[in-house]
Amino acid sequence: MNAIISASELASDLVGPNPPVVLDIRWQLSTATATGAAPFDGRAAYAAGHIPGAVFVDLDAELAGEPGEGGRHPLPDLEVFGEAMRAAGVSADRDVVVYDGGVGWAAARAWWLLGWTGHPSVRVLDGGLAVWSGPVSSEVPEPARGTFEPVAGARPLLDADGAAALARTGLLLDARAGERYRGEVEPIDPVGGHIPGAVSAPTTENVTETGEFRPSSELAERFKSLGVTGTSEVGVYCGSGVSAAHEVLALAVAGIPAALYVGSWSEWSRDGGRPIAVGPDPQ
Repeated sequence: MNAIISASELASDLVGPNPPVVLDIRWQLSTATATGAAPFDGRAAYAAGHIPGAVFVDLDAELAGEPGEGGRHPLPDLEVFGEAMRAAGVSADRDVVVYDGGVGWAAARAWWLLGWTGHPSVRVLDGGLAVWSGPVSSEVPEPARGTFEPVAGARPLLDADGAAALARTGLLLDARAGERYRGEVEPIDPVGGHIPGAVSAPTTENVTETGEFRPSSELAERFKSLGVTGTSEVGVYCGSGVSAAHEVLALAVAGIPAALYVGSWSEWSRDGGRPIAVGPDPQ
């Protein structure tokens, strides 16, 4: 099944005989601690208006575990995640569509987690709420309880050692902005730079100016230019495993399977014993 869905397709499906469960995953990477700005409130944005019938899911509380040695957004407890999905009406035999405000990172995190835990039919609204031209609602739905029981392992997952090995034997992509990869700036994590051997591949370059994914043929060419050969194993990391999920989604649109290093740089950089590379070259 295609991993993304257009706004027009979603509008049609919502009035069809078997409408999907729709999840609103609005979230933004917070640099509030460093800047003094107030953090983004996804729940408040949802309350102000959302796709009718959509259920809000909190990325920090339900799609990630407590920050710590495993990074800023480690994998959630499966019981917590499963309960959140069931409360939102998710069942394995019903399609799911996830969206966020338009960047796509948070929606991709939900897409990846649901797929990793065995849901067979999850799509991301391409371009998110920003491209939705249908009605919006402030009404909070009360969905019928779902039956989804997450079972981990349906998608490839990397830990720190696996990411280090893949950077030597396959292709490890760094989905963060280039200046963070090069170590020129680091607004969130303890130190800048990248995993030795990783290739810079900002996920922002996978989308158009409207935030929608580039055509699959363009994405395939982009990843080929970065070193995807068709036989090499591919992995992706970012700051904390959120924007990297968006790059895994872009790779899926291009027909390329990839593993996710969920701990990402926020885990790697906390361990003073792990090597760090700086500058534009992978090594």
